[in-house]
Amino acid sequence: MTLLGGIVLGGVAVQALQAQVKPPVYVVAENDVIDPVALKDYAAKEDVLIKKHGGKPVALDGTPPKRFTVFVFDGMENMQAWQNEPSQDELRAIRVKASKTVSFAVEGIAN
Repeated sequence: MTLLGGIVLGGVAVQALQAQVKPPVYVVAENDVIDPVALKDYAAKEDVLIKKHGGKPVALDGTPPKRFTVFVFDGMENMQAWQNEPSQDELRAIRVKASKTVSFAVEGIAN
């Protein structure tokens, strides 16, 4: 009976731990560059904010037809915190002038 109780308790603990794992969030952006100098300055500042919120670049194979980036964050909360940074307003203004950008976030599957 003790063994059975331990197995049940262990199963419940594993389920609880798995429920706490947040799925990764991938941010995908395609940029048609208009002003490469301004975009380079923007990218350097944006990378600092991305890293501040736990984001990291994802390597891609091959050369995409345009500037194409993918970042992964440890959960939707971290990605939203990056998007809600006060300095994002200034960076968005630079990006809008320097490129035509389409971006979106996709929630992955928790391991």
